[in-house]
Amino acid sequence: MSKTTLAVIVGNRDFFPDRLVSEARADLLQLFAEMDIEPVILDENATKLGGVETWAHAKICADLFKQNAARIDGILVTLPNFGDEKGVADTIKLSGLEVPILVQAYPDDLGQFTVERRRDSFCGKISVCNDLRQYGYAYTLTDLHTVHPLSESFKADLARFAGVCRVVKGLKNARLGAIGARPGNFNTMRYSEKMLQAHGISVVTVDFSEILGNANRLSESDARVQAKLDEIRAYAKSDAVPSPALLRMAKLGLAISDWMRSYDLNASAIQCWTSLQQNYGINVCTLMSMMSEQLLPSACEVDITGVTSMYALQLASGSPSALVDWNNNYGGDPEKCVLFHCGNWAKSFLPGIEIKNAEILATTLGTENTYGAVAGRVPAGPLTFARLSTDDTLGMLRAYTGEGYFTDDPLNTFGARAVAHVPGLQRLMKYICKNGFEHHCAMNASHSAAILQEAFETYFAWDVYLHEG
Repeated sequence: MSKTTLAVIVGNRDFFPDRLVSEARADLLQLFAEMDIEPVILDENATKLGGVETWAHAKICADLFKQNAARIDGILVTLPNFGDEKGVADTIKLSGLEVPILVQAYPDDLGQFTVERRRDSFCGKISVCNDLRQYGYAYTLTDLHTVHPLSESFKADLARFAGVCRVVKGLKNARLGAIGARPGNFNTMRYSEKMLQAHGISVVTVDFSEILGNANRLSESDARVQAKLDEIRAYAKSDAVPSPALLRMAKLGLAISDWMRSYDLNASAIQCWTSLQQNYGINVCTLMSMMSEQLLPSACEVDITGVTSMYALQLASGSPSALVDWNNNYGGDPEKCVLFHCGNWAKSFLPGIEIKNAEILATTLGTENTYGAVAGRVPAGPLTFARLSTDDTLGMLRAYTGEGYFTDDPLNTFGARAVAHVPGLQRLMKYICKNGFEHHCAMNASHSAAILQEAFETYFAWDVYLHEG
């Protein structure tokens, strides 16, 4: 993941102590160095101590932001004292930036409630937020109303905000590949390209015949094909897979990656069954797993909103995501369930990953045509789940997200599998079913639901349900 770059506005108001501005700059530069965040901040000599207070200051600061606009991911507004709400709002307006905004205000010290040290940032933050709202800007708040930048609380705020910036920037520029048609019986995979495009998410389509044609034209002796074969064998144990199936995987993998590169795509959703097995003789799961591991998420059954959910989780956490079925109850435990796919999960989820055949599909399509699925068990650890959906009837995008844990509870079955503990699971399942969400959801081995909720709700104005146990 690339380094986060934040534009910084240090607010000031003339009848408050100026020294607080200098101290705030020093605090923030120390913090940014610790967290590996790149600041775009006024030089101390550009305005009075590098703060923003007047219209003239706003113009100078906005010009700096304009010069660095291409690399700015978000804006941090810091208020070491009351600040000037108009100076802050004018700076953002003049800069032309359309990025997430975090507003932070310093706390007063009861032992320094003097003219020389009094801040009143508690009140100033309310005024700044009022002006931002008047100017039409969405913004993010810290967990505590006033918080020192070097506190652990604000470090957590800033880490979450960096995730929000990644999600917003990533989704507003997302380019997703839809390979093939959705399986005919999967009405659940319907979605609106137009609604996604309205939020900056582009979908590029291709007929599967074009991909398969390009794969078939590749020669076994092609150096790229042999290199792809080596990559597949190095990725996962493949002793049980016949050589012809591995060769077909290598050719198909190259055809897909060539197409994705030619359109600068960030993610893909692939038709898979049953056309691929019947017309090409493999499962594409291993290739999808490899792409997801390389942070190019790939979803089953042309589930474009599913892969959007995967990509959003990846942006939030910086780690691979997977597409899962909410698949089975776990015995009689109402707060546990089995997550499953046949499967295409990234290697990060499956320490003992193996390439096998898709056992369920093999019952009707033949074992010889279903090699390429990956199998393994997800170990215990953190879980975030998420699902984005286009609600065509209401003309809006809707989402849910929440957190739980992967567990080590016994599970004797095949495929890519996990046992999940989700507090309040029965309430979540009611919400999913009552609101017509798909049976797929995205999962990530992190706790990042708060990042997604803030990004989706505040900066995209999507309808978001945050599941809390």
